Amino acid sequence: MEISKDVLKNIIREVLEAADDPPCPEFEKRVDQSGILSVKTATVKCEPFDVGVPAKVALKDVVTLEESPRLGCGILEIDHSSYPWTLNYDEFYYVIEGVLEILVDGRCVRGGKGDIIYIPRGSSVHFSSPETVRAAYFTYPADWWKTGAE
Repeated sequence: MEISKDVLKNIIREVLEAADDPPCPEFEKRVDQSGILSVKTATVKCEPFDVGVPAKVALKDVVTLEESPRLGCGILEIDHSSYPWTLNYDEFYYVIEGVLEILVDGRCVRGGKGDIIYIPRGSSVHFSSPETVRAAYFTYPADWWKTGAE
């Protein structure tokens, strides 16, 4: 049995149209062959993150350990919430929008849009936001979750 090219093209077209669309990437990230990468932070969709107490917290790591074995990076969102946390790693925050408050020993270190906050390893703090905050975080070491974070 011989199938014409036109019939074959139609079959292939129908199969391709019926196939599911390829999955969308979680966010827009470009990785150069040199290892340099860029992330469009506005495209990052954070996922709920359990902080051990009732709080609206979401985050998303944006680099893998393969891409950056020493320095972690991601996006954090806190929505009108506060929670305790002990950092067994160094961490920087860059506030993209909103207000991020770090409560430590009865004091408040407050950062707004464009501000940078550093929290040294060994700090026991409360992360807080009186509104919705979106911030980029940078951790050392990259595998911070293996360090016994609470």
